Amino acid sequence: MVKELRTIWWSKNNVFIIDQRLLPYRVKYLKIRDHKQMAKAIKDMAIRGAPAIGVAAAMGLALAVVNAKTENKEVLMEKLERAAEIIRSTRPTAVNLFWAIDRILSIARTASSGRELREKVLSEALRMAEEDIEINKKIGENGSRLINDGDKILTHCNAGALATVGYGTALGVIRSAYNQGKKISVYASETRPRLQGARLTAWELVKEGIPVKLITDNMASFLMQRREITKVIVGADRIIAKTGHVINKIGTLTHAISAKYYNIPFIVAAPFSSIDFKHTIDEVVIEERDVREVLYINNVRIAPRGVEAINPAFDITPPDLISYIVTERGIYKPEDLGRVAEETQ
Repeated sequence: MVKELRTIWWSKNNVFIIDQRLLPYRVKYLKIRDHKQMAKAIKDMAIRGAPAIGVAAAMGLALAVVNAKTENKEVLMEKLERAAEIIRSTRPTAVNLFWAIDRILSIARTASSGRELREKVLSEALRMAEEDIEINKKIGENGSRLINDGDKILTHCNAGALATVGYGTALGVIRSAYNQGKKISVYASETRPRLQGARLTAWELVKEGIPVKLITDNMASFLMQRREITKVIVGADRIIAKTGHVINKIGTLTHAISAKYYNIPFIVAAPFSSIDFKHTIDEVVIEERDVREVLYINNVRIAPRGVEAINPAFDITPPDLISYIVTERGIYKPEDLGRVAEETQ
């Protein structure tokens, strides 16, 4: 069952991940032996989703020191910091990546010996993986209170078990509501250009037995107009605490604008670690990916030769379009995050 699915795990000083580029056609597990392989897996989106790449970054750092052939604490710390720079460079937008790296480096600096450094880094990375599952279940429990019996829910991209270590954020809310016996159904938007909704979200929901219909991204407004959609739930790669802006997969803003026009609740589900307390919206770097992702599908060119393309991976949804932000700590209005930011500083 998908609810038991784990996207990433540690075994015998190696990390194993599900290669999400191959789903839904094939389930393949990649063996990651060092931090450079992990960085490539993150950059190439073999593993993706903000919470998942956070844990992947932590385990990548663990690989850098666990398999190092030295017991010198200073040398291990240098290796760890170099590995951190490599992993930091993979994907610039999702804040969990940087949060996880900072957490690992912080715990490593408390070690008094090389052996203790290894043990602390690995223990922290494994702890983060287990925490992620529990956090997601709490997000699901909190968010399910916003779901009514009979709701028809639109979700965009994939914020399910595959985007986390397990269970999911936006899909965790849907999963929790469904397991409570609420009669709900889901519209999964395909999510061009990489089709995470079609390939991943639909795959998860079918495996779980939750009613789902796949739609193209440009069908959502029409379905809202017909009242075929009653809620929208998405994940987040970064939430700006000071203003409540949400950075998520490209296309999220379009759905939020339509939901606002048709007075449909727009819900964001994400772990507290996705909230950025340090930066303003103007400081966020939106990842620009290879335009081949737009020009090709499964290595088949769909556009004429000579045409140019652009490929921003994320967009920014302003707080006035967002009804609720659901975290493991509770449900917030976007405007409440400014207060939370002040309390956290």
